[in-house]
Amino acid sequence: MTWVEQRVAIRAIGHLASYEKTFKSVAIYEEEIVKLAMNLASTCLEVVYKEFVGVKDLNMRLKYHCDLLTRGVGGLEMENSKAEEWASQLQCWSLHLLNCFAIKERCLNLICEKFFLKELSEMWGGLANDSSPGGVGLIRVLCYNKDGRRCIAESKDVIKNLCNLSRSSDDWQYMGIDCLLLLLADSGTRYKVLQVASMCLVDLIELRTLGGRSNVGNTITRTLLADFKQRKVKIKNIGVQQVLEEIWGLKVDRKKREQNMSDEKLEEKRVMVSLMKQEGNNSFWLGKIEEAMMKYSEALELCPLRCRKERIVLYSNRAQCKLLLGEANDAISDTTKALSLSSPTNSHSKSLWRRSQAYDMKGLAKESLMDCIMFVNCCFKMDYSSSSSSSSSMKKNMRIPYYAVRMINKQMESTWLFKNAQLKTFVDLSEKTNQPHDVMRATRILLQKKGFIEGLSSISEEPQLIEKGEISRQNLVIKDRERQKNVFTQSV
Repeated sequence: MTWVEQRVAIRAIGHLASYEKTFKSVAIYEEEIVKLAMNLASTCLEVVYKEFVGVKDLNMRLKYHCDLLTRGVGGLEMENSKAEEWASQLQCWSLHLLNCFAIKERCLNLICEKFFLKELSEMWGGLANDSSPGGVGLIRVLCYNKDGRRCIAESKDVIKNLCNLSRSSDDWQYMGIDCLLLLLADSGTRYKVLQVASMCLVDLIELRTLGGRSNVGNTITRTLLADFKQRKVKIKNIGVQQVLEEIWGLKVDRKKREQNMSDEKLEEKRVMVSLMKQEGNNSFWLGKIEEAMMKYSEALELCPLRCRKERIVLYSNRAQCKLLLGEANDAISDTTKALSLSSPTNSHSKSLWRRSQAYDMKGLAKESLMDCIMFVNCCFKMDYSSSSSSSSSMKKNMRIPYYAVRMINKQMESTWLFKNAQLKTFVDLSEKTNQPHDVMRATRILLQKKGFIEGLSSISEEPQLIEKGEISRQNLVIKDRERQKNVFTQSV
């Protein structure tokens, strides 16, 4: 059975497993089905690339598959685009089928295998399938089960990926937060994940609404500070202790102090903060980056909690300083705090762009891409709101900043659905032909950077990026997809 037929079969079985009456028939072969679904989810992208997208001789592509993908019309571009969409669907339907068993707490010993959980946390529906949460949807289901939580807590890679998702502007950010909170609420897994999760969640304690939920930050705070006094004895990690003390000081001690302050005193603090921010700005423009960072930090210590807009700017400005100093982790922390304070959440454009750069510095392409998309959307919204005219001619003249176009192109290359399969195939071929190690390494780097160094088109040449003034997963399709998909064939 080829991957095209597998897509139809897994979808049909997934539908049957979704309903109570028909699930019983599917469950007769549950162990075999679960193993096959796991294998499909893990290998389908590589299979589709090897058997179709990455085929060097286009005449070797099965005509039957080409006709199915394009309904008999269209050329290489349409075939590749459709193959990417179907491959994503094949993986997502495999995950849906596994979800059906996990919800009923069946075959968890198979699904929770360590190697699969790591792969699961890296599975992303991608731009071609924005309606599926990918692997994190199944991970969240597993987090509702004690055995599932135990297995997930033992994988540092999974926890790190959940933390990255929680501090992103991805549509499924709330799922990452849910998973971490479920792990922290379980006394059996709390201390295994606290060291990593607390460093991430501390930046989200002032979130208000997210994913249809309200008071998200308060929920995070309560979970982190549960039995805080007793926890000090159990936690030997100084960093975690400092994080929890920081949360306590901000959300408990400082909040109480400010509640007892008069309005006049709070206004006086606000004025002083404004002056300190200006001093920081002056130092920044004079090139005294570390001095500016210190001024912003002092202003944040003084700024009343209710002055959310002022604190957003201070956090974002300090993040810019940290970016210039090469401190990517701290820049991500500060920009996340600013975006948590913004209303609606993740709507402060400068912080989005700065965090996109910070994630790019750390090689986290998906998170960088999502922030850059949100940044561009904010640019559109600001342009519409700031202009008194909304004529169609003005809309056509709107431009996405060139540096954002560069970032989007670069990260779309890195997050391409078949990127890992492409690199793996190339390495396998290199080993078969006995290429020298240095040549293999250099070519692999070239493949990774190819989209960035080839040159980028202007936004006026990328009409697909603009649809109703917004960029989303569904309409973000770069016109040079054919060039992207033929990197491998050109290189060999």
